[in-house]
Parts: sequence; C-alpha cells; structure tokens
Amino acid sequence: MRTTQIFLATTLYGVATLAAAIDSDCFGPADRRLLLVSNNAPIPETSPSLDTMPGFASLRGRFDGVLSWNETIAPMHPGGWAPRADDVPLWERQLRRAWDLGDDRIELAVESIQVNPAGAVAQLFPDAPLHVYADGLMSYGPTRNKLDPLVGSRVRRVLHLDLVPELEPLLLGEFGVRAEVIPTAAFTKVVGELSADGEEPEVPRGAALLLGQYLAALSILTEAEEEELHLAMVRGAAARGHREIVFKPHPSAPPAWSRSLRTEAEGLGVELTVLESPLLAEVLYDRIAPALVVGCFSTALLTASAFYDIPVARTGTELLLDRLTPYQNSNRIPVTLVDALLPPLEGEAPDPPHDLTALVAAVGYAMQSEIRPDLRPAAEHYLTHHLTPHTWRYFKRRRLTTLALPGAIPSQLAFIPRNATVRKLARRARSAARRARAS
Repeated sequence: MRTTQIFLATTLYGVATLAAAIDSDCFGPADRRLLLVSNNAPIPETSPSLDTMPGFASLRGRFDGVLSWNETIAPMHPGGWAPRADDVPLWERQLRRAWDLGDDRIELAVESIQVNPAGAVAQLFPDAPLHVYADGLMSYGPTRNKLDPLVGSRVRRVLHLDLVPELEPLLLGEFGVRAEVIPTAAFTKVVGELSADGEEPEVPRGAALLLGQYLAALSILTEAEEEELHLAMVRGAAARGHREIVFKPHPSAPPAWSRSLRTEAEGLGVELTVLESPLLAEVLYDRIAPALVVGCFSTALLTASAFYDIPVARTGTELLLDRLTPYQNSNRIPVTLVDALLPPLEGEAPDPPHDLTALVAAVGYAMQSEIRPDLRPAAEHYLTHHLTPHTWRYFKRRRLTTLALPGAIPSQLAFIPRNATVRKLARRARSAARRARAS
C-alpha cells in the first residue's frame, strides 16, 4: 500500500520547521509528501499565501505537491470551519478523490492540534497517525483545550525546536505523547536557504532589531498601549547606545505606528528603518547579524538567543502577565518563559528562576488543572517553596484560591470578593481616588 504524508502549515516558519524535520529524517519513508497550505488571516483574500512569500521556493523541493486548504473548503474560513461528525466519511472520500490519494495510507503532521484547521484535518482522516510539530513557545504550555481522545490518542509525538534547552513541552502530556527535538543545525541550515533565496533587505548590518507584535488585535492591550510599548523599545535601544535601529512590524499592525516610531527616533537622533517585506526574523539574523534583538514575548527572541547567540532584551512582559485573561490564556507560558529567562531592556535583570521546569509545571497546572491533574504535586511544591515577590507575577491569587493551592486567599477572607457591600465600598473608594488625582 502506498504511503502519503500530508504536512499542514499556516506560516513560513512552520514550513521551515517541517523542512528541518524532514532533512533530519524525523519522518519515515513515504511514497509522496504533500504540503497543505492554509491562510488563517482574518481576510485571507487580502493576505499573501505562504507559498507566495519570499524564500518559499527554496523549501518547495521537500514536497511532491502543494495543496490549498482555503480552496478546498471555500467559502468557509479555515479558522472557523470543522466537519460535522456525520459528514466526515463523505469529506474523506471527497479529499481522497480531489487530492489523488486513492486508498493510500495517510500520515498527518500538523501544528496547533487544539484548534482549526489542524483539528478539522485530523478529523477528516480518522485512521491517520498524527505527528504534531510545535508552533514556537506555546508548545511548552499545556494543551489549551480538552481534546477528543479519538484524536489525542492518535498523536505519536510532539516535534519541537530546542528553544529552551532541557525543558520539555507540556503539550499533549495528558496522552503520554513523547517530545522529540528537531536538530538546531538543521533548522539554521534551512534558514540559510531562505536567506539566500531573495533580495537582500535594505537594512543596516549590526543594527538593533525591534520585533513588533499586534497584541491589540488579541484584546490584550489597547492600540495606544501597544504603540507606547514599541516607542519604549526605541527609547530603550537608543539608551543602550544603538544609533541604527530596524523595526519589524507585525503584518497586521496599523501604518500609523511606524510613523510615530520614526518621529520618536528622529527626536533621539537615531536612524530608524521600518522593514516592509514579510521576512522571517531568523532570516534577518542570518543576513544582518543584529547587535541586539528586542521584543515582548516573540518566539524569535529565543531563536536569536539560543540559535544565533545574539544578545536579546524583553520589554512589557510584566504588564502582559497582569493583563492576560483568563488565566488559562495560551500566551501565558510564552510570556512567562521570556520574562523568566531574558534580561529586561531597562533595569537590572532578576535572578534566573530557581527551577524552570518546576515553574512551568506550576503555571501549567494553574492554567489547565483539569487537563493536567498530574502536575498538582509539582505546583504545590513550587508554590510552597519558591513563591517570592518576584515569582508572584506568574500567578494570580484568585486562581490559586480557586484551585486551593498555596498562596490562596485565607479562608476567613474568601467571602470578600463575593460580598456586595464590600464591592460597593471598594468602587466608591476607587472613584474618590480618581477624583482626587484629577483635581
């Protein structure tokens, strides 16, 4: 029987990760390898598909064919569509016919198995073994949703880059899925191919590189707060003596942000270049060898530090840890790791975490106690012995109270958040304080 491996990717970073895994023989032999491309942008028609991006041609040779998930399920959106259970057999037959799969034995490699389109594709081939490859730092956190055992039990392993050496992902641990590292050398080799394929960006070598994110789109920060975060990056880099700065904006960020950054840079006597082309941050590391990389909690901060030995600095993580809601927000582990491991752009770096694995286990349990009840003893031990004024930023007292963990609100005071009279007095006090500040 012929074997066909189908690799689902939503980003060029994901394709690069898959290419590195294929080059490292992380996948067994197959008669065909097909790349299934999905564009998950809010309006896919206005965003370039990853197979049209600079550098993709250098990765194309790993696959025998490229398929479009958007075209397959049009007019439905990849992020919001999944098949009804009764329709799965019909869809599988249709896909086998449309993609010339016949009676092939199918293997699937997907990222973000907890959400669509990965979840939908996994459902449509119910007999296919699954390989999950990590979408950056999120894989170190627990599975964000409870998976159907018929899906979770099919996952053979979690493939991930060694972004945080000696730390294993919590992802899919509830199913006993083993983690497997994709060799770093294979990934940097793939990045080198991407770097060689395409025009040289007109940015100065050795500049400070600022990584923009679009947290306002996730309702984590307001647009004004995120703009200020980027301005703080410029000020912090300039304060460190960098006279040339490159800003890599998020593709969906408002153009007005770039204009305000240019104004800020001019006032500081700094030369600012805004990168317009959608290059991977790792390609920039390879091409321009930045002297410093600054960001909030981007995975690219860890690739710069761990893979390219480039100095890095974080900013805004303490604010993000406070703002992320609910506590179960899947960005919590990435923010926690960046905050715990990397130095701040301004101020003194805190001591490294006493036990990073234990910290991640404690945060992971607090995030998903029902999915990972096995992590409770580790969480109790960490909170009993390592809860300090600094590590409190990684936890919320209300969440610890809900789970009856060390650090919870004392039982005799637990009535306060639910007491209407106390809440009314607190609102009056806050209102009076605001009036006093305004006067």
